[in-house]
Amino acid sequence: MTHWHRTTIVKRSLRSVERQKRLPQFLNPFSYSLFSSLSIALAVGAATPGLTAERLNLRLGPFEQSVSIGDLERFAKTGEVSSTLQLYAPVLTPEVRKLLTSRLQLDPNFGEQIVNDLLKSPSGRQLLSSLQKAVPELTVEQIQAGFWLAARQANGLDAIAVFKAIPQETVTIDVSQAIGIASQLNFSYWKSQAVSSLLERSLKTEGTDFRSSFDPAALGAELVQQQTLTLYDRARNRSLPVDLYWSGKTQGSLVVLVPGFEANRKFLAYLARHLASHGLTVAAIEHPSTSRNSSPISLNLDQLVPAKEFIDRPQDIRFILDELTRLNQESGSLQGKLNTQQVTVIGHSLGGYEALALAGAELNLDQLRQFCQSSNLLQRVPADWLQCAATGLSEHRLSLRDPRVGQAIALNPAIGQIFGKSGLSQVATPTLILTGTDDTLAPAFSQQLQPFAQLPNPKYLLTAIGSTHLSVSDPTSFGGAIVQGTLVKERRGQDVEPLRRLLQGVSLAFIKQASPEAKTYAPFLTSAYAQSLSSPALPLRLNRELPTNLTRLFMLTSLL
Repeated sequence: MTHWHRTTIVKRSLRSVERQKRLPQFLNPFSYSLFSSLSIALAVGAATPGLTAERLNLRLGPFEQSVSIGDLERFAKTGEVSSTLQLYAPVLTPEVRKLLTSRLQLDPNFGEQIVNDLLKSPSGRQLLSSLQKAVPELTVEQIQAGFWLAARQANGLDAIAVFKAIPQETVTIDVSQAIGIASQLNFSYWKSQAVSSLLERSLKTEGTDFRSSFDPAALGAELVQQQTLTLYDRARNRSLPVDLYWSGKTQGSLVVLVPGFEANRKFLAYLARHLASHGLTVAAIEHPSTSRNSSPISLNLDQLVPAKEFIDRPQDIRFILDELTRLNQESGSLQGKLNTQQVTVIGHSLGGYEALALAGAELNLDQLRQFCQSSNLLQRVPADWLQCAATGLSEHRLSLRDPRVGQAIALNPAIGQIFGKSGLSQVATPTLILTGTDDTLAPAFSQQLQPFAQLPNPKYLLTAIGSTHLSVSDPTSFGGAIVQGTLVKERRGQDVEPLRRLLQGVSLAFIKQASPEAKTYAPFLTSAYAQSLSSPALPLRLNRELPTNLTRLFMLTSLL
């Protein structure tokens, strides 16, 4: 390179830096650093055509060999192992090929913003740190530039696109380190992390000046009574504990609360008491424990629960409704208080699946099998492993609709795959979905936002920016092994009290839409009400449709 060329590159880079000084103030220091790296990389790339990675030095123990990126790309596309790659043939498995071809598709209109959000997230920073160990001769800034340039040039991220975009002719890769960090590259979770900032910016709000003559999140006037029943289904040999909450002036729908995988009937006890204090009868149920193996060392992820549980659990609710119908007609304190012909099911996680299945969502087991057979660790999240357990069922499609269920609320539901591409369009009731953007067990993007787009109206999306999978749990009644067993730090307790308060108000207002008081409670199903309980630490949103930029992103992804 001549002195004149080098001088031109430096001048262009310096002019780029001068322009950065005039950038809008919303760019934080991390964004500014990324923008600086990208600008310099673009300046160098523009002044020196071809200064992008063309070869890889693959280092495996004492062996090192230079290979063309084209050879690696050919292997990824066709499975062909060239002569220069023969040394690495033992590690070039079909799984590695899937890793190389797994892609995060980006909308060109906001792809750079997504990459920025990804890389500044905790998982993104951890990934950059790990990647630096796998490519020891590159700086973090060079790796960042590779991500940015790949997003700009290819409208998507995959391993080969990032390699090719790095502004350096040859990149040295420690193969053993690269394989070791592959488990961090879960693009399904990354999509949820990226979409978090999009949701906060894009979901409609109506200000904080919300006024009402009463507060649906406040405790009601009725004195709550509680009784525990144990119902036994002899035909299926299943014992089902049920906590009943009611008051002297009960009216309206019967509410059934359904916990998630390995949770108990106390999971939403605060919500049960709240609804009962407003005159509703609530049945908080508990499924029999069904985990096949409690040892995390020997746990088979494809068999977290027996396949039949995906039928048995909705049937548990059907059986309980039958038994409560009988009790409603018998003399006693519960006579006339159990309206089993008008039921609202509120389910969390796997319980959210049950609520929607009973509301009419059709299981598409053929599409689920296709996903579970073809997906790899880049595409699965914990909720997917749970759903893949249902592939042992013999049916192709399956409807578990119960016409007594007239409303469904699904909290952090695990429903990304089990209903296929159109099963949720069969839901025959009003629905409300809660999503938490920091939920790593059932990430928002694949498990709630894409499914929400399928649902027919009327529907509502309650979004908690920064909440986790167990954020809605009862702070006094829920704990133990399931909390200790999660792989991430859950945001619970006082920290997310505004979310639980909003859930109390919105749930009551939603249930009341099936009553003569529908108009009175309708204002509490608006974005303005959610915004009134929102805070900078926990932004809360309530919407009836997704913003256009998110629906466009769904169209570009391969998850649906």
